[in-house]
Formats: sequence, structure tokens, C-alpha cells
Amino acid sequence: MDGIHDMGGRQGFGRVRHSPEAEVFHAPWEWRANAMYSLAVKLGIFNMDEYRHAIERMEPRHYMGASYYERTLTSLATLCVEKGLCTQAELEALAGGAFPLALPAAPGRGNAPDRQSYSIGDRVQVRSDHVTCHTRMPAYIRGKCGVVVGVSPAYPFPDAHAHGVEAADESTYDVRFSTADLWPDSADAASVHVGVFESYLTRVA
Repeated sequence: MDGIHDMGGRQGFGRVRHSPEAEVFHAPWEWRANAMYSLAVKLGIFNMDEYRHAIERMEPRHYMGASYYERTLTSLATLCVEKGLCTQAELEALAGGAFPLALPAAPGRGNAPDRQSYSIGDRVQVRSDHVTCHTRMPAYIRGKCGVVVGVSPAYPFPDAHAHGVEAADESTYDVRFSTADLWPDSADAASVHVGVFESYLTRVA
């Protein structure tokens, strides 16, 4: 979906702060939230695409003000309410106050009817789709051309998998893009590799 979460390839957010000594968890509730969502996926309560989409559905101001594990907790809580495991009122009673959840989901979509398979060396173009459902297509590669350099095993199509829509599994392709094509006159000369689902691609003659 087009949302505040899709910030890859955009300017204005400053340098990415990174430290090899950074702690993975900063408080006990963070590792508990992480363990609970992992267990829920393992038990089949929801899948990873549903989990990702619930984070994408967070109200933009909530998303921007939340830490990584606050987003995890919001997704977990939202899906537990949507699956009928608990109510928002019960969560707020336990929290002793407001417990904001993600916004409602839009309908998903199935595989592209004209999708086709590709081989290493094929030149491809990413479709210029703008959707309200979950998608794993980064905005900065829409409409851009690249070259297939690898093929990964088939996986449930995320635009369907996050919404309970029936769809065929499909391969993802490691597509190499030139930074000159992605950000003309705004990047050093380099290559960017992105895993792109079959339904997001068309062949370039």
C-alpha cells in the first residue's frame, strides 16, 4: 500500500543511524512483544504478510512516533482483536488507558493475470501499480527497468496473502537496478538489488 511506512529511497530523513554495539532489546516488554508475535505466526493465528500489513495500517502520526517494537505490539494487538482473541476494551483495561490499533484493511488482490516467468539475464520493468492493499513493491522502483540476476523459490503472493485472498504462490526475482535509473543525477554510480515478485514485473523487449 502507499503509506508512511514506504520510505525507502526517499530523501529528507537524514543519515541512517547505526551502531554495531546497539542492543537488540531495550526493555523486557520488547522481547516479550517480539516473542508473542513470533508465537502467533508459528501457531497460524496470522501470517507474516498480515503482520506487516497491520504495521502499514497504523495511523501515520502513530507510526512515525512509535519505536520498532511499539509497531510490533500494535500489529500484534490489532490482529488479535481482528481475529476475535480479545477486544480493544480488554486491552485498554489492562493498559490502564488508550490502546491505539491500526486502521481497517482494504481488500487484497490476486496474482496478475498476465504474469510470466523470467530467467537470469532477462530485462524487466516494474509495473506502476498504486494499490491500497498490502504489497511488497517499493515505491522507488515503480516503472523502473532492471535485469534479473537471481531467482528465489515460490512464496505466497503478499498482496493476497495479507488479506485472505486465494492466489497462486510465485517466484521472486533478484532484480539489479542502476542508481542512475532510480535517482537520476542524485546518487553515486552503483547497483541496487531488490527482490521483486513475478506479478510486479513485465518483460522488456
